[in-house]
Amino acid sequence: MTLEDPAAVWDQVFTVAPLVLVGSRDESGKQAFAGKHMVTHLGDGYFGFVCKPQERTCRNVRSQAVFTISYPRPHAAVLASLALPQRDDCEPLLEALPTFPATHVEGTFLEDGYLFLECELDRVIDGFGDHVLVSGRVVAVHVDEEVLRRPGREDQDLLVRHPLLAYLHAGRFAPISMSYALLAARGLKRGY
Repeated sequence: MTLEDPAAVWDQVFTVAPLVLVGSRDESGKQAFAGKHMVTHLGDGYFGFVCKPQERTCRNVRSQAVFTISYPRPHAAVLASLALPQRDDCEPLLEALPTFPATHVEGTFLEDGYLFLECELDRVIDGFGDHVLVSGRVVAVHVDEEVLRRPGREDQDLLVRHPLLAYLHAGRFAPISMSYALLAARGLKRGY
């Protein structure tokens, strides 16, 4: 089947992505969180997310030149979903979320997470329809030691004990606690 509108595919099939909270501050210093799923690391030391230029998050990041990233745990999915763009009515609830401060940039993190990035704005790239790509240089990383992959620690056991939160576009989420080793082709390195 060939779709008439190629852009419509993203609303007609499920795709898997992380669900993160992007933390930013406005010019008055007020903290804001936005749930994002179009996110990824951009090579060593960089992180990016996609948003619309008119969104508060994009305006805040352009103005303050910093942002934070919180990877919530699956049991915090409801809290994270409150920060999704279509949930503007939930701002008072977002202000009540348990947070902790960043150490290298002006910002905060969602307390109930496992991985936290502090980023300085690298650039905002236009040209993705009505979206932009916001790229940041990661200047500090905080992680729950229990989720770190280490020699002698079985990956599957780690995921069973500490599932990941996945966003299933459009509008669903799932904990990931089962995985299988990928038989990598010769020369395939770190997903590049």
